[in-house]
Amino acid sequence: MASMIFTDCSSSTTSRLLPLARNPLLRGKDGVVLFRRLVTLTPPNFTSYRRTLTLCSSSPSPLTHVTASLATEASATAKIIDGKSIAKQIRDEISVEVSRMKDAIGVVPGLAVIIVGDRKDSVTYVRNKRKACESVGINSFEVRLPEDSTEQDVVKFISDFNDDSSVHGILVQLPLPSHMNEEKILDAVRIEKDVDGFNPLNIGCLAMRGREPMFVPCTPKGCIELLHRSDISIKGKKAVVIGRSNIVGMPAALLLQNENATVSIVHSRTPNAEELTRQADIVIAAVGVPNMVKGNWIKPGAVVIDVGINPVEDAKSSRGYRLVGDVCYEEVVKVASAITPVPGGVGPMTIAMLLTNTLISAKRAHNFE
Repeated sequence: MASMIFTDCSSSTTSRLLPLARNPLLRGKDGVVLFRRLVTLTPPNFTSYRRTLTLCSSSPSPLTHVTASLATEASATAKIIDGKSIAKQIRDEISVEVSRMKDAIGVVPGLAVIIVGDRKDSVTYVRNKRKACESVGINSFEVRLPEDSTEQDVVKFISDFNDDSSVHGILVQLPLPSHMNEEKILDAVRIEKDVDGFNPLNIGCLAMRGREPMFVPCTPKGCIELLHRSDISIKGKKAVVIGRSNIVGMPAALLLQNENATVSIVHSRTPNAEELTRQADIVIAAVGVPNMVKGNWIKPGAVVIDVGINPVEDAKSSRGYRLVGDVCYEEVVKVASAITPVPGGVGPMTIAMLLTNTLISAKRAHNFE
């Protein structure tokens, strides 16, 4: 039997912190992703890097905003792009807009999340999304289905949310159980509520010059927003995206191209991955291989965005593991000019972009400026 949770945030009060005019994110034309985790895969060409993983620690130095100060460790030269801090700024801005919309037209944005099964990581992600909604005043709808549910069960709830005017965004938590057709289920979400941004029409518009997608996928959008809010120029820069997934790599490359960067994609069949990456001014690592990108992959002064979030065994941790990125932080922080930590970098931005897309959807549905 499915369980459904509704969190009504319409009565919460929010302080007016920042005017919309100062927030280009909320004024943009695009509408973007479900918080999807990167699955740790080791492509054939990357097997040689496994032997050196234990040499790299993912534990970043204490976080500071990229515009604030240098990393505190004496050997670290890169500025730390603090995703937690930037995401908090964005949530504050969203809270102001949600409150303004409610006061003006009596509408509160709503986000529906459907989760199938009880995977611990998925349950944690959904809980974090619910808390994030509550923090900004967005209504949260949640459906939990058992592992043995059918595709028809999931599609039925999607259909109900499609027809519910109080729901402005629908997110299906991935991964789904193996017996389900992920593509079929995701395609059931109306494009007007596809805050994940994975509808083929959204991706197609993202790839075409002069076209605007309704939503941009959240994690890639969060990467670009980190660069913008850290005053890092993209125009005219050489950028390398490591990984070509539909979730992060491909849309990230398209977004960088739309920002007038010269973009290369490195993947498991790229014979000279290290050499190509070392030419980049901006590197986005999204391949799902722990500590793959070493310090000698990075050009001195490059900016590095680490999307990876990989659990590795750690006997010293109370959980028995720790989280590391795709980048060997302790090496790259000595070479790059700026870098995102793991955790605390891209992750918080993904949820912030999901909230942004939900707000954009609600505004669009009610012609609210």
